[in-house]
Amino acid sequence: MGRSGDLPRGLLERFRVRDGACPDDTGCTVLHVDMDAFYASVEIRARPELLERPVVVGGVGGRGVVSSANYIARGFGVRSAMPTAMARKLCPQAVFLPPNFAAYQEVSAGMMRIFRELTPLVEPLSLDEAFLDVAGALRRLRRTPAQLGAAIRERVQAEHGVTCSVGVAATKFVAKLASGLCKPDGMMVVPAAEIMDFLSPLPVSALWGVGARTADKLTQQGLTRVSDVARTPLPRLRRMLGNASAEHLYALANGVDGRRVVAEVAEKSIGAEETFDVDQTDREVLRRELLRLSERTAASLRARDLRARTVSIKVRFSDFTTITRSKTLQVPTNLSQEVYRTAARLLAEQVPPGAVRLIGVRAEQLGEGDAMGEQLTLDAPERGWREADEAADLARTKFGTAAIRPASLLKGRPERQGR
Repeated sequence: MGRSGDLPRGLLERFRVRDGACPDDTGCTVLHVDMDAFYASVEIRARPELLERPVVVGGVGGRGVVSSANYIARGFGVRSAMPTAMARKLCPQAVFLPPNFAAYQEVSAGMMRIFRELTPLVEPLSLDEAFLDVAGALRRLRRTPAQLGAAIRERVQAEHGVTCSVGVAATKFVAKLASGLCKPDGMMVVPAAEIMDFLSPLPVSALWGVGARTADKLTQQGLTRVSDVARTPLPRLRRMLGNASAEHLYALANGVDGRRVVAEVAEKSIGAEETFDVDQTDREVLRRELLRLSERTAASLRARDLRARTVSIKVRFSDFTTITRSKTLQVPTNLSQEVYRTAARLLAEQVPPGAVRLIGVRAEQLGEGDAMGEQLTLDAPERGWREADEAADLARTKFGTAAIRPASLLKGRPERQGR
């Protein structure tokens, strides 16, 4: 979406909640809650001496990419998904940190608990954002949507030491736009009767589904603002973009979004991958990376009380050829050693030799732990592995991802970029 500087003066102030003054939130039963520079904020919470410094979280190697940057670093042009090398050129004085996924998952779980205390209709989009339908909570708690949004912001700050921004609207599309426009640490309410006043001045890139290529097509036809798309006859848009895209964008530009908040969308898979700074042919190096990735993937499964029936690996070679190989287990698992043994076997038996640029592990066919039963094996004491995993999870939550790891991961290893 275009920067706030592209917007008419006063538009943001008209809808922003400040000092208790709030636009009419009647009928605005959809909230979009989005954490502010989430990974960076969690890191700064643990290291408050970094509060006034630019902080960048992501892969720190030569092929790394930025996962999160605080707003000081963004002032230098640093953005998510930017190569770390470019971020270092733009902001060499920044503190560059590797991600600590265990800490982010812990804070995310706490946030989601706060949301679900208000309403069961919570639709997580990622670790750091979610939609909430608060229609039932309004009646039950006798509070307005804006009051619920303010309560969420206060609790997240008080209980987890990070800030969030909240968009309040009648539809998901508008609520998400609003939360983005009031960042950081703000709240915006778009009255149901004023949706078009809010949408019309926004750049066409604000429309969900408009990427750089579509934005160029629209701009070439003189359509630079959402209001331009809304006033364009649908047949003309169809000729420009095709039927499906035209109808989708025409509806959004006119404030129409019939999507409902869908609670607890089931996760289809969980995984992790690494990109090497230098392409690797050494199978021992690849196995060590598989062990690291298997531990991260299994920890994510346990944190969600899930088990996987299928384990797959992804390998990208130096020429960017990418292959995936998978194996379905007899009994679902969330044990680190079981995930690793399966991944290592796939590497040994089904991946040809070659220089590897990227390697990944993914757990698929997921189900809740109690429903899928326990993993029992003849060649390893399952209870012992589970107790070891649970102890490792606890240590990482308290002391970070490097607090405990298999001995083989303590050996020298090439730098790699986590995603």
